[in-house]
Amino acid sequence: MTGPAGADKKQIARIQENLLARSERLLLNWLCARLPTWVVPDMLTAVGMLGALMVFAGYVLSNFGDEWLWCAILGYMIQWFGDSMDGSLARYRKIERPRYGYFLDHSCDGLATALVVVGIGLSSYVLLEVALIALAGYLLLSIHAFLLVRVLGEMKLSYAYAGPTELRLILIVLTLAMIAAGSEPVLLGKFTWFDLVVGSIGGMLILFFVIQTARTACRLAIDEPAPRQ
Repeated sequence: MTGPAGADKKQIARIQENLLARSERLLLNWLCARLPTWVVPDMLTAVGMLGALMVFAGYVLSNFGDEWLWCAILGYMIQWFGDSMDGSLARYRKIERPRYGYFLDHSCDGLATALVVVGIGLSSYVLLEVALIALAGYLLLSIHAFLLVRVLGEMKLSYAYAGPTELRLILIVLTLAMIAAGSEPVLLGKFTWFDLVVGSIGGMLILFFVIQTARTACRLAIDEPAPRQ
């Protein structure tokens, strides 16, 4: 289902260098071959959004008991399945709708990411202000990826050998640590260890955006040198 605008006119290079890309692709292809014909990509997109809502609800409800964090973990798995399978199924069945898929998939990705990160910030483990730094970093990298499609004809799906799947695994491990810590995480002044982890992830994402922006600008400057006066 995922496909950039204008992909029907020229081929877009998909750059996916995350650590789990190869094994994940084998798994997704295996699943695509076994899904019943009545399952369609839009249905899987809806499943992914349901998973994101479960993650959000799990974190918010964890204020009433950390057992709700298991709902968030289950939500991550469901969200991975829907988000990863919608485009994979469309490509497997050769029923892509490039502009429609690109628009809908990335719109849902943005909303799902906002639900997940804001949910983390509304839990008792991470300050909302800290979570919003991570959200800003993720959205900045998303903007960079969208711009690359326009200026270079490349769709970059991973940074520093990590993509959405690796990030979900990190967040699942973080959530398991929240369950282990209980309802009263250790404070380091005003912050918890979870604040430091989420804030560090956000800072790294913003740093990746700055570095990638500088690299792309240099590449474009070489391809399009300034005219001589």
